[in-house]
Amino acid sequence: MRMYLISDNVDTLTGMRLAGVEGVVVHERSELKEALDKALADKEIGILLLTEKFGREFPEIIDPVKLNRKFPLIVEIPDRHGTGRKPNFITSYVNEAIGLKL
Repeated sequence: MRMYLISDNVDTLTGMRLAGVEGVVVHERSELKEALDKALADKEIGILLLTEKFGREFPEIIDPVKLNRKFPLIVEIPDRHGTGRKPNFITSYVNEAIGLKL
């Protein structure tokens, strides 16, 4: 099993390559769809990393894969600009999930 990155910028890919993770940089919707299909067809990929930008901009492509496939595990990661989430998103998520204020 190996990890693979689909990124929207070269800096994130360069950093991940230093850790031994191969990947590709894409910018357009069609490029993302093609790269995702190629990665999903490769049975050696166990973890598929995507920059958060794709989840925000192309949920109609990413969400069905996350919901309908068990393999590979899809993980959205922040890029070099940081995360687009609000600072207390984990606390808010826990509050919504279990109904307790932390």
